[in-house]
Amino acid sequence: MTLPNKNDALHKAWLYRILERIADDPFLPAVLRFKGGTCALMLGWLDRFSVDLDFDYAGDKAQIAKTRAALESIFVTLGLSVSVKDSSKKGIQYFLGYSAEGRNTIKIDTAFPLLAANSYAPQRLSEIDRVLTCQTIETMFAHKLLALIGRSAAHGKIAGRDVYDAHFFFMRGYRYSADVIREGSGMNEKDFFARLYAFVDREITDKIISEDLNYLLPAAKFQLIRKVLKREVLTLIRDEISRLS
Repeated sequence: MTLPNKNDALHKAWLYRILERIADDPFLPAVLRFKGGTCALMLGWLDRFSVDLDFDYAGDKAQIAKTRAALESIFVTLGLSVSVKDSSKKGIQYFLGYSAEGRNTIKIDTAFPLLAANSYAPQRLSEIDRVLTCQTIETMFAHKLLALIGRSAAHGKIAGRDVYDAHFFFMRGYRYSADVIREGSGMNEKDFFARLYAFVDREITDKIISEDLNYLLPAAKFQLIRKVLKREVLTLIRDEISRLS
């Protein structure tokens, strides 16, 4: 995992300790599907630091209490302080505290319900020598694109890392799931990308990019990408609209 600075090593260690316990649990791997930035980074699909653990919840509502109990047992065993936030009732969310100066909190977010178009596959996470079921890269890319708009609609926030991740996935030539785009947005791909272009052009500012990315990338890489990120993402989206036309 890429570290912007040496102080992130402890945070990385805690991410891996939690993931190892989840993977070794007799129940949790059956209901949790690993996704998001940390998943992408551990699989070599992304090159930036990621500070949280994100999952899709594949169990049913009757298993939510058992899932919470299993997770909370892991947190207690590891000596992490636990704050629970569950106001949306659509998922399971925790903020875990560990002792450190500076960054000392890990968010675990578990989303529910899932999109029917999502696809998953078992993946070996070599850095912890464990196998977890993860979103496929096509599903993950589609959700990265949806998040650019969806995070603002759901939480009133825009994350610069979503812009960076979309740019990185496009530049690597990854494919996105059109079915996930259609189900998640309620639009066809061309209309979605037209809306996405307008949103990025109107809402993404240098401040948004800088505040979110400056602690996720090494300083030299951050200074290079921040100057071109919005412009290049707009070009990539415009190219995709042309391709779909």
